[in-house]
Amino acid sequence: MITTNDKDELANRESNLLEKDSRLTYRSLVRLIKESKVEFVDLKFTDLPGLIQHFSIPVKEFNQDLFVHGLGFDGSSIRGFQSIEESDMLLIPDIKTAFIDPFMEHRTLSFICNVKDPMTLKRYSRDPRSVPQKAETYLNETGIADLAYCGPEPEFYIFDEVRFDQTYNQGFYFVDSEEGFWNSGKNNGKPNLGYKPRYKEGYFPAPPMDSLHNLRSTMVKTLLKVGVDAELHHHEVGTGGQSEITIRFNTLANMADSVMKYKYVVKNVASMNNKTVTFMPKPIFMDNGSGMHVHLSLWKKGKNLFFESGGYGDISELAEYFIGGILHHSSSLLAFTNPTTNSFRRLVPGYEAPINLIYSRRNRSACVRIPMYSRKEKTKRIEFRTPDPSCNPYLAFGAILMAGLDGIERGIKPPPPMDKDLYKLPPEERAKIKSVPSSLESVIDALEEDHEYLLKGNVFTQDLIQVWIDYKRQKEIDVIRLRPHPAEFELYFDI
Repeated sequence: MITTNDKDELANRESNLLEKDSRLTYRSLVRLIKESKVEFVDLKFTDLPGLIQHFSIPVKEFNQDLFVHGLGFDGSSIRGFQSIEESDMLLIPDIKTAFIDPFMEHRTLSFICNVKDPMTLKRYSRDPRSVPQKAETYLNETGIADLAYCGPEPEFYIFDEVRFDQTYNQGFYFVDSEEGFWNSGKNNGKPNLGYKPRYKEGYFPAPPMDSLHNLRSTMVKTLLKVGVDAELHHHEVGTGGQSEITIRFNTLANMADSVMKYKYVVKNVASMNNKTVTFMPKPIFMDNGSGMHVHLSLWKKGKNLFFESGGYGDISELAEYFIGGILHHSSSLLAFTNPTTNSFRRLVPGYEAPINLIYSRRNRSACVRIPMYSRKEKTKRIEFRTPDPSCNPYLAFGAILMAGLDGIERGIKPPPPMDKDLYKLPPEERAKIKSVPSSLESVIDALEEDHEYLLKGNVFTQDLIQVWIDYKRQKEIDVIRLRPHPAEFELYFDI
C-alpha cells in the first residue's frame, strides 16, 4: 500500500529529476517513466480562445519518433483551427515541458505541444503557442534586447456552487460561496459562524475570515510540483472567494506555458475539494472584478533596459517608449488582453479600474504603473494593469510585447505621468484623460483597423488576426447582442 508520504516522496523525486535536467533528453524521460511506473502519456495544447485540450496514449506507444513526427488529430473540431476539408493536424510534444500530472488516477507524464501542418511540416499559424515564441525571435532580430521578462498576477474566484442556463424562453446564472457576504443572514439548518468578508473588504484578512487559505496553499504546493514557480498567495478584495496566487517572472513563452498550467492546477485542486474556480473577469455584480496585471521588462547582455536611476520612477527613456506603444495601441491590444464581453463589466469608470490611458508611479487606476517597492535595477519593471485572466496568455503576452516594441521603434512618447487622484480632478482636467474602449465590439473594430504592429516578424499573421476577429464577432459578440438580458425584464416588461 502506498501512503501519502510515499506519494509525496515520489512526487519530489520526479520533480527533482525534471528540475535538475533543464535540457531533458529522451533517455532521461525513459528513465523517469520506468522509475515512476508511468502508465500514460498526455498531450496538451491550447485552442484559439485559450482553453487547454488534451488526449492520452498508453505508455507503450511512447517513442522517440513522437518528438519528430508527432501524432495526428482533427483540427476542425478545435475552436479557431481548421475547416473540415483541411482538418488533419499534427501535435509535436515539447520535451522540455514534461511534468508528472498530479490529477490523473493512473500515473501520467504530460507534455505541452506545438501544432504543425502535416502537409508543410511548418508551425501552424493559428497555434497560439507559436506567437510568443515568434515574438521572442523578433525581439532578438531587432537588436533592442535579447530577453523579455513577464510576470502576471492572475486573480480568480472560488465558488461552492455555479448554475447557469440559456434556452429560448429563459436565461439565468447563479453563483454562491459560503464566505460570500450575501450569506451573512443565511439559515439553512446549519450553524452560520458569521466570518464573511464584507463587500470590497476581502484584501488580506486572516483565517477564519479567510476560509480559503488552506485550499490556496494546496494549490501552491501543486503548482510547485509541476514546475510553476508560485511565490505567494492571499485573499483578494472581493467577497465570495476572490483569490490570487502570484508566480515568479519568466521569459515570455515560458510564462505563457506557466499560466496555462496555473489555470489547469487551480481548477483541478478546487474540483478535488468540491469547489469550482472561474477566471471570468466580472462574475459578481457590484464587487471587484478579477484582473491579471502583467509586469514586463527588457534585458540585454544581463542589463535591465528599463532602469535608469534618477528619472521618473527610475525608468529609462526606452521604457517610456515601451509604455507609449502600449498606450498608443491600447484599443486594438485589448482585443487580446481583455477578449471577452465580460471583460468590459470590469473596465468601467468610477470603480478604480485601470482604464485611464496614462502611466504613474503608484496610481492603480492608470493603465500602466511603475512599481516602487524597490529601487534596485533587477526589480525595475512596468506593470500593465488592464489585462484580465480570461485572455489566452500566448496571444496576450505576444501582443503586449509587439505593442511595446513598436513604441520603441517609432519613439512613441506616452502622455505625461499622472500621480494625482484621478477621481478628485476637476471635470475639465478629468475630461482630458483618455480611457480604454468600453466594449468588446469596440476593441475588435480597433484591431481590424490597427494591427500592422502585430504583423512584424510574422509574429501574428493576417490569417490569425482575421480568424480571431470573425470568431469574436460571430461566437461571442452576436450571442450577447441578440439575447434579451435578465435586467431588461425589470426595466421594460411593463412598458
